[in-house]
Amino acid sequence: MNIGDRVRLLHGNEEGIITKISSGGRVEIEIEDGFRIPAMKNEVVLISSTERSYFKNEVEDTSVISENLSSKAKNQSLEAIYLVYIPLNDKDHSVYLCNNTPKDFLSITSEHYGSNSQTLLADKIAAKTSKKITEKSIQNFEEWPPLLVQLFPINQRIEKTEPALERKIKFKANTFFKSKGMAPILDKSGYVFRLTENAKEIDIQTLNRELNPEVIKPEQSFPRPPKEVDLHIEKLTKDHDLMSNSEMLKLQMEAFEKNLNYAIASGMDEISFIHGIGNGVLKKEIHKYLSQLGNIKYFQDTQKSRFGYGATLVRIS
Repeated sequence: MNIGDRVRLLHGNEEGIITKISSGGRVEIEIEDGFRIPAMKNEVVLISSTERSYFKNEVEDTSVISENLSSKAKNQSLEAIYLVYIPLNDKDHSVYLCNNTPKDFLSITSEHYGSNSQTLLADKIAAKTSKKITEKSIQNFEEWPPLLVQLFPINQRIEKTEPALERKIKFKANTFFKSKGMAPILDKSGYVFRLTENAKEIDIQTLNRELNPEVIKPEQSFPRPPKEVDLHIEKLTKDHDLMSNSEMLKLQMEAFEKNLNYAIASGMDEISFIHGIGNGVLKKEIHKYLSQLGNIKYFQDTQKSRFGYGATLVRIS
């Protein structure tokens, strides 16, 4: 007995496909409704093809696997793309994509392991040709991961645009092993499945968003400063007695630049900076800074009655 053989339980009416053979003579059988039944080898008997033909117990419609792939022998001549498993020996199979259409396709084929995946094929499949994807052992059939096949039609000239397609495939033993037929292009016997039947169209816009995710930058909000900002050192820090003149000037200029930037960013039309008369160093630095900016309409000393010329009005463009 081998994985894929169709058997019947001796002490019951159940029939199914052997999906697993364990040591000690134990087998696992998948019956028609998808349930798995453990049994010993001596509790089952192989169903011969002659018996199936005579009693007509073999289900003729092999058009459905777990993802409704078609594999009817009569459909093998149809123009379609096929997934084919060709036996190398009684255990190992070569896996092919067969393009039995007049159009070239770009295919990306990958195995999926939860949120991870491995790309097996990323290549052009020319019309009426095949590409080998990988090899699989029937012994590990139960461990085969889902297979995702994506197909992108290639237009060599100006012609109607056909949608890209994808199929995600996870086989069940009870249907996989009933899909024997002749593989198009390869002209060899194997397990054959038509992929381009009931295929899901790929949403190109969604695919582009997935491949090129836009980084959404959060909108920045800036505090709106008061219309009059007092830059006297005692308004900015309590520790001014311990600071040198250069340190105080640096702190005052930082406060000036920060509030000016906030005023520009928040859309204010004007802002006044009270710097006092003093020795005029702070006022001179402020005017020097403003004269280098391109988004300032003008700046001027404010009215003497309010600040005694100890402040500068800045008009923002």
